[in-house]
Amino acid sequence: MSSNKVIVITGASSGIGAELARQLAVKGHRLVLAARREKELGEVAARSGPAAVAVVADVRRRRDVENLRDRALAACGQVDVWINNAGRGIGKRVLELTDEDFDEIVAVNLKSAFYGMQAIIPHFKDRGAGHLINVSSFLGRVPLATVRSVYSASKAALNSLTANLRADLKREFPGIHVSLVMPGMVATDFAKNALGGTPPITAPPGPIPRPQSAEEVAAAIAGLIERPVPEIYTNPALADIARRYYYDDVAAFEAGIP
Repeated sequence: MSSNKVIVITGASSGIGAELARQLAVKGHRLVLAARREKELGEVAARSGPAAVAVVADVRRRRDVENLRDRALAACGQVDVWINNAGRGIGKRVLELTDEDFDEIVAVNLKSAFYGMQAIIPHFKDRGAGHLINVSSFLGRVPLATVRSVYSASKAALNSLTANLRADLKREFPGIHVSLVMPGMVATDFAKNALGGTPPITAPPGPIPRPQSAEEVAAAIAGLIERPVPEIYTNPALADIARRYYYDDVAAFEAGIP
């Protein structure tokens, strides 16, 4: 197989997705980029090489995700890597959530990835190869920001769904890789665009890794494409915090969270 791959990225119009498109285009990969915002998506595609394909899609809708797959296959003949990157935050605690809040965050963060998995894995099975990457969050492992509430819950569910898919495929389809990416805080417009805004978040005691740039997170994902593993924290320091949370004493850890 050529080292240059056909890569689909959702949520590609800004933030991590746009920066990932830039880095992968430099490496010579052919990109199929999806997002809801047509103007911004077109600008990212224009910077991603003459072969880049822009597909306006609302990944909350299954038919849009299936159309994205079909457009990618029609334009490129195959898909090597599919990255479920679309996501949205929220700035409400559990008891403040409405049904509409809950449904919107689950649709964007969880169901969109679920649709992506069901859309592309049959193609990977037919080829006996492929790489699915789900972009989750460190908050899906450790509840350090309660205002993210259902966002964190949706990412925790995505973590579990990803692991179950990987277990389902590993024996019969060893050439299909399923990976989970868990960034921590990232310096993008994510907080500004969160549903309900983002109130001030009190940092828990102890050393907290600095926010990463979109460039750093994208570089970690690009590295994952070259060397697939089941999951990564884009900032290795986050793994130590997760280990403390799960393996030391959850009650003691949570007692220190404001």
